[in-house]
Amino acid sequence: MPKTKDEPWEYTLHIPHDLRAVTVCRRTLRLILTMHGLIRIADVAELLATELVSNAVRHTKGPASLRLRWRDGVLRIGAWDADPEPPPPSRELAYASIEAEAGRGLELVRACADDWGWHPLLQGGDRGKYVWCDLGVA
Repeated sequence: MPKTKDEPWEYTLHIPHDLRAVTVCRRTLRLILTMHGLIRIADVAELLATELVSNAVRHTKGPASLRLRWRDGVLRIGAWDADPEPPPPSRELAYASIEAEAGRGLELVRACADDWGWHPLLQGGDRGKYVWCDLGVA
């Protein structure tokens, strides 16, 4: 464990293609943030991680992973999945219906995070994508 909150750290949690993994990721994230003295951002971080991981598990096939990185007062939360297709474009997110039961996850990420994005990625020989968001600590 870092000696101060200013030292960078990183964790990666590899998860199976199973909806129960979303809860495991959320609880693991809270534990990590608590251990590093960042409990004050845990609620928002849990929401962001839940949206990214649930998209990775619900809308793709195969394994996924959650990556948490702390550096320079910013928590980067990222989810890798095996589907190389990009998330929906921003204009599709803007038209997500308030009454819809699905399709608002990335809109929540966009609204709650300081920044977000995605890029294609190889992991363990598998092609896929990495969707990430940043959460700064004020």
